[in-house]
Order: sequence, then structure tokens, then C-alpha cells
Amino acid sequence: MTHHIAHHLTDPLLMAYSAGTLPEAFSLTVAAHISLCDECRARLGAFDSIGGEILENGDVSQMAGGSMEAALAAAKCGAAAPVRPPSKAGILPAPLQDYVGGDLDAVGWRPVGMGVRQAILHTQGGATARLLHIKAGAAVPDHGHRGIELTLVLQGAFADAGGRFARGDIEIADEDLDHTPIADAGIDCICLAATDAPLRFRSWIPRLAQPFLRI
Repeated sequence: MTHHIAHHLTDPLLMAYSAGTLPEAFSLTVAAHISLCDECRARLGAFDSIGGEILENGDVSQMAGGSMEAALAAAKCGAAAPVRPPSKAGILPAPLQDYVGGDLDAVGWRPVGMGVRQAILHTQGGATARLLHIKAGAAVPDHGHRGIELTLVLQGAFADAGGRFARGDIEIADEDLDHTPIADAGIDCICLAATDAPLRFRSWIPRLAQPFLRI
């Protein structure tokens, strides 16, 4: 049975992605969600069209010296990851397979404790992207946020204060959300998470491990 995606990207995130101003880790997460979500892909197309219309009909201004070099440098750091249709086989969407070099069997997992494994992806631009493998029924330690965290479910599901999130759903967490995500029983939960600041853990054990785990 196909899961109906219930949790979507916000308009500001889609507009920033369209403009190429997101950090690479956020851009990758948005691209992965869009490859799974018809609704957000259509909304992105509308924003792309509006941006193209503005460029086509906007006033022409003289560029300052060095503007082209600065624009190219910014594009290299924060350019939107390409949106491609989901692969026919496998768990990871096509944009993620490009980063990993394959599907789940190509991921180099590292244990972080309490039934959770992670694989940090190589990205630039002031944010971090990681794949999380949460054992069925396991809970991620209670935590808050010092910035924004995007979490895209790729397999299984988890539930927290924000609701239940299954494949294709994306949770957008900020400084106002404290939560304890718990994976559904029956199948391990695999997520892509992007953060632009360290998490705030309540328990002292995760806080001690935080610098080593880069979370």
C-alpha cells in the first residue's frame, strides 16, 4: 500500500531551494523529499516559473566588479541539488544515491548508541546531513534545537510531539520543538536529517558524546 505523504515542505524552504540559497545539506534533503512528493514538486515548479518570469522581465542593472565571481562561489556552495525521479529499486531516492554511491548497502553506518546508527554525508555550507538508522521501537534521546532540523523518512516511521512521520514525510523542527522521536515497531526507521546547529540534549550521556558524534 502506498503511503500518502502528509507532512510537506514550507513555501519559504521551497523558494530558497528554487533560488539556490540553502546550505548543501538542506538542499539535498529538500531534493530527496521532492523526488518522492508530487505535491511539493508541483509547488516547486510554480516557484521556478515565477523566478524565471522575474528574471525575464526585471530591470537590468549594472553589475559591480567581482559580482560574477561572488555569484559563482555562492552557487558552488549552496546550489540546489538536482531533482530527479525516484529510482525504481531501493530505499534511497536518486539524489541521495548520488551522494552515497548506491543504496543502503553502500552506506557506512557507525553506531551512536541506544539502537541508533548514523552515516554523516560530505556536504558544505554550514549545515550537516546524516543518514539515521533507528532500530524498530527504539527512541532517539529527548532533545531540542538551536537551529533548524529537517528530517525526511525513507523507511519505516517514527512518532513524536509533531505527529507520525512515514516514508516521504518531512519534519521541520526549530527552537520551539522539544521531542523524543520513537520508531514504529516492526521495521527499522531510516531517515535523512539535516541540521544547521548542534542539538540540545537533556540527558548528560548524549551531551558527553555530542562532540564526537557531531550532532
